[in-house]
Amino acid sequence: MGQRLVIVESPAKAKTIKKYLGKNYVVEASMGHIRDLPKSQLGVDIENNYEPKYITIRGKGELLDKIKKQAKKSEKVYLATDPDREGEAISWHLAKILKIDTNEECRIEFNEITKTAVKNALKSPRKVNENVFDAQQARRVLDRLVGYEISPILWRKVKWGLSAGRVQSVALRIICDREKEVQEFVPEEYWTVEVKVSKVGETRGFIIKLHSNNGKKIVINNEEEANTIIKAISNGEFIVKDVKETTKVKNPLPPFTTSTLQQDAYRKINFSTKKTMATAQQLYEGVEVKGHGTVGLITYMRTDSVRISDEAQDAAIEFIKSTYGDEYAPKTKKVYKGKKGSQDAHEAVRPSNVGITPQVAKESLTSDQYKLYTLIWNRFVASQMESALIDSTSINIENGSYGFKASGYKVKFEGFMKVYETDNEDEDENTKLPSLQSGEVLKTRDMNGKQHFTQPPARFSEASLVKTLEENGIGRPSTYAPTISTLLGRQYIERDKKVLLPTELGFIVNNIMSEYFKQIVDVEFTADVENKLDSVEEGQAEWKKVVNEFFVPLRVAIDIAEKEIAKVTIEDKVSDIPCDKCGRMMVIKKGRFGDFLACPGYPECKNTKTMARELEVKCPKCGGKILEKRSKKGKTFYGCDNYPACDFVSWHEPTENKCPECGSLMAKRYSKAKGDYLECINAECKYKEILENKE
Repeated sequence: MGQRLVIVESPAKAKTIKKYLGKNYVVEASMGHIRDLPKSQLGVDIENNYEPKYITIRGKGELLDKIKKQAKKSEKVYLATDPDREGEAISWHLAKILKIDTNEECRIEFNEITKTAVKNALKSPRKVNENVFDAQQARRVLDRLVGYEISPILWRKVKWGLSAGRVQSVALRIICDREKEVQEFVPEEYWTVEVKVSKVGETRGFIIKLHSNNGKKIVINNEEEANTIIKAISNGEFIVKDVKETTKVKNPLPPFTTSTLQQDAYRKINFSTKKTMATAQQLYEGVEVKGHGTVGLITYMRTDSVRISDEAQDAAIEFIKSTYGDEYAPKTKKVYKGKKGSQDAHEAVRPSNVGITPQVAKESLTSDQYKLYTLIWNRFVASQMESALIDSTSINIENGSYGFKASGYKVKFEGFMKVYETDNEDEDENTKLPSLQSGEVLKTRDMNGKQHFTQPPARFSEASLVKTLEENGIGRPSTYAPTISTLLGRQYIERDKKVLLPTELGFIVNNIMSEYFKQIVDVEFTADVENKLDSVEEGQAEWKKVVNEFFVPLRVAIDIAEKEIAKVTIEDKVSDIPCDKCGRMMVIKKGRFGDFLACPGYPECKNTKTMARELEVKCPKCGGKILEKRSKKGKTFYGCDNYPACDFVSWHEPTENKCPECGSLMAKRYSKAKGDYLECINAECKYKEILENKE
């Protein structure tokens, strides 16, 4: 057998696959796309039916020459790019450049990078799928038309360097609309009445809550009404009316899709969508695991399917039986239904080998890889386990005309909960209630009224934004992370702790887009475009017709916008800090890594300064100021103002609290398991102190 060439996208993927193949195989990496539309021009011939102009990406010439030479030496070329639209497009361009016949079966794909999957793929190559490529081509052309036709308007009318995007603009609108709701929200006061009671003769109490009066749901509007009720029930007895006990079945969640993986990674291990996808890519492409060699640890991570293969399901059930016991394996296999409209092209995100547990792989993984792999592995194994059984108790209690309720639960059989921690927001408040009988009188221990105010809708976090985009059919699994990154990079939005807030610039751009490009920011219209792209992939629509239907009304809107949009001036906020070079009062500007100070005399005076929040804590080394700073990668850290003379630095915010064991400062930390806690900044001292988490 002569030489055979396999082309993939990345060196990591090439390294993994190379170990699975014999000496007759050469594996090369294209380093992603090798051709694209030119950056310096539109690259789409609008007058010639939207014909795209593709050029070799700058810097890829030498690599392409190397691949061509290897292809000439090879008896067969296999295109093994990722199993999605982008991967199909890379394969299509490679086929054109390498002059591979379009009818030749040269395309191979696999959902997981394991020896078996790669070997099986080589046995069943196929043609490059023109429909899938056309769907990617249509998306690329649409995005280019929006970006290159609308963005220059924003440059001229608002600020140079801005951009508009087909998906990013509707995502920005969603964030801005939510912020407007929050700002316009008027809170309303209401009160609740809670009573702590206990069974006569017992010291342990439990909480009951007022819910009705004369059988009708009660609403308490103010403190006076609450006090009137408390006075009335103080003179009465709390009598058990009835007790209902049921066993609830709590089912496991399905294995991860791209969207649910990003959401859970954000909530549980504090990963941004960008970090989640970058780390997942590493796990997919291959890691050297002690005792197993180089192996792709997870299946392909861009998917909207919850389907898994029969082989993976059988392996998971055998693992569950041998590790946890037969009772943890389901009586019948778990089958999950995907969301409406999902493409179901790939399996769910799962471990490629369930036997490589997180503990087995831990030694070979980085901290981030281990955290994400643990999350994926646990979710998959739990999805194949038996449901949990929860004993639930509901008690109705009366005091005169007033009705109270208490509810509680205990786990009868933990099932999948042995492996995967679920959110307990819907669990009852009292985890354990005493055994009570109808007619039993309870002892009153404490009662109080609590003031509340209705809350505005929650601002978006990365997790909730991804969920909203998916629910509305905006974008696809591969677009969620880059969309959020673009909005942050353009400074249309900013992170405030864990929520996303639109900036002044974001509001200005959104107002322009909403007034002049209504279709672009319309949720239903954007979702319809995604559906049409799916139709192109399925061979049911012609890609140039889809582009034309989109662009004809857009061109009319562009002409109107050019004439009507007035120049917008964004005034820089003036600080109280004078420029130490020319004396002008410096202004606050936004940069890639946050706000900074700049002299308004630019370009005559180019003086700039970093802006840093000063902590109320003195440097433990020199007594100087400790400032909150940003690293070159945008990560927050805390350092002494006297740097470089003083080298004090901490990744976690120091507090005034002193360590009782070594006297060093204590830093603020947080974990899902512990909540808020303090940790000594002295690396040699392991002292930690759990803080009381307040509601």
